[in-house]
Amino acid sequence: MTSVRRPILLLLSAVLVLLLTACEFSASTANIGSAILARDEAGSEPTTTFAPTDTFYLIVELNNAPDDTTVRAVWYAVDGGDVAPANTLIDEATLTSGSGTLTFDLVSDTQWPPGTYRVELYLNDEIAQTLEFSVAE
Repeated sequence: MTSVRRPILLLLSAVLVLLLTACEFSASTANIGSAILARDEAGSEPTTTFAPTDTFYLIVELNNAPDDTTVRAVWYAVDGGDVAPANTLIDEATLTSGSGTLTFDLVSDTQWPPGTYRVELYLNDEIAQTLEFSVAE
């Protein structure tokens, strides 16, 4: 009985390894510990309401991440009034890093129009978090 189980277990193990490889399985435990929006690069002025002249800073704490982990921030104008259609893509940026603090910023050459905005945060091309914010007059 034992001699029959061993080949079956080896076969099942081999099939499992092939399936995981085919599905590009990732055992990474990388995760977003926190993500905040702020008026300053240090994150000492967290906010969800910006002034039209502010730079938008997104400070991300990346945990348990190998050095080749990618974090992408995708910025949208959700409702900018007559300035842009709803859900207009503004910009996106990608950083590759290991564990630590990552800082994204979004600057405008003109004033930001009053309205609502969002930034989608991706970890290795999978959405990890969405933060909504606004610009007040």
